Amino acid sequence: MDREEAETILAAAGGVADSEFPLLEAAIACAIHETPARDPKPVRELADTAVARLAERLKHESPEEAIAEAMAGDLGLSGDLFTLDDPDNADVIAMAARRRGLAVTIGVFYLHAARRCGLTLQGVDFPGHFLLRIETPEGPLALDPFSEGRVVLPSELTRRALHTGLTPNVADRLDRLMTPVSDRAVLLRLQNIVFASASASGDYARAERAALRRALLDPLDHRPWLDVAAAREGQGALAGALEALQRATALDGGAALAARAQRERVRLRLN
Repeated sequence: MDREEAETILAAAGGVADSEFPLLEAAIACAIHETPARDPKPVRELADTAVARLAERLKHESPEEAIAEAMAGDLGLSGDLFTLDDPDNADVIAMAARRRGLAVTIGVFYLHAARRCGLTLQGVDFPGHFLLRIETPEGPLALDPFSEGRVVLPSELTRRALHTGLTPNVADRLDRLMTPVSDRAVLLRLQNIVFASASASGDYARAERAALRRALLDPLDHRPWLDVAAAREGQGALAGALEALQRATALDGGAALAARAQRERVRLRLN
């Protein structure tokens, strides 16, 4: 698969309903779009093994125990504590080989296995750290895929929320903080992380690719095109930046004043 083929897959994923979103295949396409000509077979093999191990454990263990033991115990998936900024942590192909990565990258495998085994597991866009929400007979529980799938207690969730700067009255609203998100939103969060990291390091070409993937995955959102424009401007590609800004303005009905202002600034630089 080359980069153009990956974009075709991502565009197709962007056109389906959230309930039909192909999380694993879209994550593979994102990885190949970043670094083409790689074999995705190890990702699919790891995902299939995860399904088999989880199905076996569910015969004897509770859902939260089974998924943590299958993913972390049997497969060895855990967070990268020492090289968190390594780009491989946000890449499912690299992660399948290393068995280490970001919480959201690992979460792709948790979510895929859970879906195939009939568990109700969803991503949570928790502030500062991606979590998973699993439904159990006793009620919902928060799982941390970065920390080997361990259960995160409500008091710890509040502490984490406070640490990100939320006020106490907001940090105590765990019903809102633990609101599940779609699989599409999970993959968008991963691409946001890639974009932010690449932008911070001045790698604007990588930042542009991450923003473009977001635009393909969520074609009605104008914001990814603003980031495409910023990344292109960082590379000196002013005509391309202007084109991206025009796309952003068209998508939001021309209501984004910031987009129009940025577009005019870029236009002046072109003249």
